Amino acid sequence: MVRHVARPAFTLIELLVVIAIIAILIALLVPAVQKVREAANRTDCENKLKQLALACHNYHDANGTLPRDGSPNPNDWANSHGTTGTGCCGPTAPHWSWIARILPYIEQTALAQDANIPMGNMDATAASKNAIAMELTALSCPSDSPTPARTTSADLAGTLVGVTHYKGVAGSSWGFDHWSAESSFVSLYSNKGANGSFNGLENSDGIFFRGDVRWGRMHLKKITDGTSNTFMVGEDLPDYIQWNAWAYSNGATATCAIPPNLGNVLPTLGTANWTDWPNRYSFRSNHPGGLQFATADGAVHFVRQDIPMATYRALASIAGGENVNVISY
Repeated sequence: MVRHVARPAFTLIELLVVIAIIAILIALLVPAVQKVREAANRTDCENKLKQLALACHNYHDANGTLPRDGSPNPNDWANSHGTTGTGCCGPTAPHWSWIARILPYIEQTALAQDANIPMGNMDATAASKNAIAMELTALSCPSDSPTPARTTSADLAGTLVGVTHYKGVAGSSWGFDHWSAESSFVSLYSNKGANGSFNGLENSDGIFFRGDVRWGRMHLKKITDGTSNTFMVGEDLPDYIQWNAWAYSNGATATCAIPPNLGNVLPTLGTANWTDWPNRYSFRSNHPGGLQFATADGAVHFVRQDIPMATYRALASIAGGENVNVISY
C-alpha cells in the first residue's frame, strides 16, 4: 500500500505576501522600462533632428544658401495683405516651407517633384495636394503620439496637410508682422530681436521665418554668432499649435521669444489654446525636463525647459553677438 503524504497548501497570508512582492517588483520595473523606452525615443528623435540639419547643409552646398520659406513671387506678397503683404499664407500660391525645399535631401525627391516644389502652387494639382498631405516618418518624434494629417491647420482653408514635430528656429523677435509696414499683435512674450525688429514672422533674427525668401540667400557665413551656438531646428507638438504643417511656410517655423514647453508643461493649459498663436508659436516636446535642438553645425543638444530666457533667446539669433554656449544648458 502506497502512502500519499499531503503537501501543505499556501495560507492566505502567504498568498498575499507573494502578491505584494510581485506588485512591488512591477512598480519598480515599470519606471525602469519607461526610462529605457524614453531614452530610445529621445535618441531616435535626436537622429531625426540631425538628419534635418544635415539636409539643410547639403541643400546649402548645392544651392549656395540654406533653404528658404515662402513664395519668391513679389505678386504673392502684395496679394496677401496689400502692397506690404507677407506673401506667406494660403495654399493658392507656392508658400513652401524650408522642409518642403529639402525633400530631395531626405530621400523624398519624388514627393518634391509631384508637388512641383518650389514653383508650383500648393493646391495646384491632385498630385501636389496628395504630396502635402503625406505623413513623413522623418518628421515624427516617437516620444509623441502619431498625429495624422488634418484639415484644421491654420490658414489652409480645409486643405489636408501632414504635420511636423520639427520646426525651423525663427529667432528671438516677436510682437509684429506684415512686412514691411509692421503692425503689432498682443503677446505676453513680445521681444525686440538682435536685429532691432519685433517682427518674428517677417523680419526675424534667426535662420528661418515664414517670409525669409524675400530677404534673399542665407549663407552659413551670415551666422556670425557661430554655427555651434545657434539653434537651427527644434521640436514642437502639433496638438498644441494650430499653425503646423510641414510643407507650409506659416506652419514649419517657431520663435524662441516664447518659453520652451509652453502649453504642455509651462503652464499646463492643454490643447484647448492651440489657436492662441501669439503665445503658442513656439517649441515644445514630451521629453521629460526639456526639448532638443539641432544647432547650425549639425549637432543636437538637449535644452532644459528652465533655461534662462535671455540665454534661450540669444541662442536663437544668428548675429546678436551674445556670449552664450548651448552645451551649458
